[in-house]
Amino acid sequence: MPRVVIISPPFFSHARPLSVLAAALRARGADVHFACSPAFADLAERAGVRFVPLTVTRNANTGVAEATEQAASEAARLHEFLDATRRGAVDTLMTQARHRRADMLSAPHTVFEELRALHERLRPDWYVVDQLSYAVTLALHCLRVRYATYCPGHPTYIPGAEGQWFGVPYDWPSALQPAARELAELITVAQDNDSSFTALFDEFIHATAPEAPRVDRAFALASPLSVVYAYPRLPWLPVPPEGQRHVYAGHMTGPLEPLDEVWTGRLRRLRATADRVVLVALGTFLGARDDVLRTVVQGALQGPVTTAVVVAAGRRTACLADLAEDDRVVVAGSVPQQALLPHVDAMVHHGGNNSFTECLRFGVAALILPFSSDQFAIARDAERAGVGIVRDPNRLSAREVGSALDALQRTVRPGMARWSAALAARGPGHAAAQLLVSMGKATVSR
Repeated sequence: MPRVVIISPPFFSHARPLSVLAAALRARGADVHFACSPAFADLAERAGVRFVPLTVTRNANTGVAEATEQAASEAARLHEFLDATRRGAVDTLMTQARHRRADMLSAPHTVFEELRALHERLRPDWYVVDQLSYAVTLALHCLRVRYATYCPGHPTYIPGAEGQWFGVPYDWPSALQPAARELAELITVAQDNDSSFTALFDEFIHATAPEAPRVDRAFALASPLSVVYAYPRLPWLPVPPEGQRHVYAGHMTGPLEPLDEVWTGRLRRLRATADRVVLVALGTFLGARDDVLRTVVQGALQGPVTTAVVVAAGRRTACLADLAEDDRVVVAGSVPQQALLPHVDAMVHHGGNNSFTECLRFGVAALILPFSSDQFAIARDAERAGVGIVRDPNRLSAREVGSALDALQRTVRPGMARWSAALAARGPGHAAAQLLVSMGKATVSR
C-alpha cells in the first residue's frame, strides 16, 4: 500500500478536485494524506483521508474570494485584478503578470523546511502537488523525492512547445482577439517573467540543494514521472513535453451528491414557471462582477423562450436582490454547482477549468464569458469542440445573451451527449489508477 501526500494550495477551486483525487486513490488502496491550510480540513474528512495542516502561500480563497479573510495586501491585489477585468483581456493578463512578478516564489525557504520536516515525519512513497504551487514543486525537486504533478487548469499551464509562455493563451476565442501590439507587449512581459522566475529557481537550488538538477524553465518544471491533467485530451492541443506519463483525466468531478430539499423545491418552482432553466456562475473570484451577472439575467429573461435563472452571486447578492423579485430568478451566495448541473438546460460561466469539464461531464451546453488566466484558452477549446458559445463579458448586451442561449439549444446541446459519454469513462478513478501505475511500487524506508 503506497503512502501518498497530496499537497494543495488554499484555494477552493484547487483543493476540492484534489480532495476528489485523494478519495479515488484511497479507494484503490493508497494510504493518503491531504495537506492544506486548516480551513480545508473538512475536504479531507469527506474524502476519507488523513488531514495534514500545511499552508504553502499567504494568498487564499475558501469559496468566495471577497469573503475570504486574508492580508490587506492580498485583498488589494484582488480588487486591482477585478478592476483590470473591466478593462479587458490583455489588461487583465498584464495585471496578473505583474502580480506574479511581485510574488513569484512565496517564502520558498519556509516551504522547503516545512516539507522536509513533513517528509521526515510521514515518509510518503510519493507526493501529488498542484502545478501552480511553485514553491512546493521546487522544494520537492530539491529534496529529490518522488512526486506527480497535478495540472489544475488548461494543459498549457505547463508550457512545453517553443513559443509557449505562461500567462499567454495558446489560442484566443473569436470574440476576444487582441490587437497585435497588445499581444506583443503581453508576450514580452511573459518572457521577462519566465527568465526572472527561472533565475530565482536556479539561485534557490544552488543555495539549498546544489546536487539537484538545474531547471531550464521554472514555469515548466513538473514531475519527470507523471502529470495529471483535469482536462480532456483534445486533438488540437499542443504536444506536451516528452518523458513523463501524461494522464488526461477529463474531469475531476466527485460522486454526484443529491440536491437537498431546499434546492429541490427551488428547481421545482422554477420549472413550473419556465421552459428552460439556466445556471449562472462566474467562479469564486469573478462572481464579484455583478454588472455582468445582471446583464446575463436580464438577457435570459427577455428571450423568446421562457427562462428561469439560478445565479451564484457570492457577496453580491444584495446588489442583485431586485432581480430575485421575479419568480423566475434565484440569487444565492453560493450554489451546489455539480449537483445542479444534471438538472439545468444550459450554463453561463467564465471558462474556468472546473466549470468547463463539469459541463462536458453532464452534457450541459454553455455560454462562456472569459475574463482572465487560462479562461481564454479554455473558451477557445469549447468553441472548437462545438460545446459552447463565447462572448466578451465587457461588451455583452442583454440581447446577445438571449440569442446565445437560444443558439445553444439549437446547435450545441444536441451533440453534448457524445462528450458526456466519453468523459464518463474518465475522471478521478481513471487518474488514480494511472497514477498508481506510473508512480510504481517503489517505497522509501520508514
